[in-house]
Amino acid sequence: MFDTKPYENRFDGAIAHFIEELKKVRTGRAHPGQLDGIKVEVYGTLMPLNQVANITAPEAQLLQITPFDPGNITAISAAIRNDQSLGFNPSDDGRVVRVPVPALTEDRRKLLVKQTSEKVEEAKIALRNVRQDALKEAKRKKEAKELSEDDVKRVEKTIDGMMVTMNAKVDETFKAKEKEILTI
Repeated sequence: MFDTKPYENRFDGAIAHFIEELKKVRTGRAHPGQLDGIKVEVYGTLMPLNQVANITAPEAQLLQITPFDPGNITAISAAIRNDQSLGFNPSDDGRVVRVPVPALTEDRRKLLVKQTSEKVEEAKIALRNVRQDALKEAKRKKEAKELSEDDVKRVEKTIDGMMVTMNAKVDETFKAKEKEILTI
C-alpha cells in the first residue's frame, strides 16, 4: 500500500510557507510581520529582530519597536534602514524606534501585486515538486512489484486531487492578498 500522508504534510508545509511569505508583503497598514526578515547584529551575532525587541503597531501607519536592551537601539534602526526592499526610515528617541509606514502609491501597489504573483508561482512550483516526488515513489514501488498498476493509478488520482485542492488554496489566498493590497 502507498502512504500519501508524508506528501500531504509536504503540501501543507508548502502552503504554510506561502502564507508566511505573503505576510511579509506590505499592504497599506502597518503590521509587525513586515519586519520578520530583519536581522540585527547584537552582541557580535546576527539575530532576528523579534528576539531582541518587542514589535507593535499602535497606529495604522506606525510600527513601534521597543528593544529589550536599550543599548541595541542604534543597531535596530540601522538594520531596518539597511533593508532597502522595505523602504522604511526609522527614527528613535533613545527608548523606542518608531517606523512610519508611508501610504502606498498606485504604482507601488501594482509592483507589490506583481511581487506577490511571483510568490504564487514559487508556491505552485513547490507543490509540483511534491507531486513529482510522490509519483516517482509510486512508480518505483510498482517496478519493485510492491504496487499494482491499479494502485499506481489510484495514487496518481489521489495526488492529483490533492494538487487541485492545494492550487485552489494558493489562488484563493493570492486573491485575498491582492484585494488587500489594492484596497486604499
